[in-house]
Amino acid sequence: SLHGIVPTEIGTMKNLKQLHISENNLNGTIPTEIGMMESLHFLFLQENKLHGTLPTEIGMMGNLSWLLLYNNSISGAIPTEIGMMKSINLLLLEINTISGTI
Repeated sequence: SLHGIVPTEIGTMKNLKQLHISENNLNGTIPTEIGMMESLHFLFLQENKLHGTLPTEIGMMGNLSWLLLYNNSISGAIPTEIGMMKSINLLLLEINTISGTI
């Protein structure tokens, strides 16, 4: 299993289509640079130990179809930018302490 944080350098992988790093021991926050992953279709970060708020930059991921963040310790309000994601088909945020509407 993977340990540590999601590095800010993740944003440099602009051509990556899928990122599956679920069911690990990743902690820390989701870096704002994740919004620079313009080609990403699937982002699976569920079942880790991530905390902090959802970065508004996630809303810039125009090709994202699936966003799975359930079973972490993410808190705060759901960014309104998530509601502007035109390609999103599956959004799973349960088992966090997130609030708000989409």
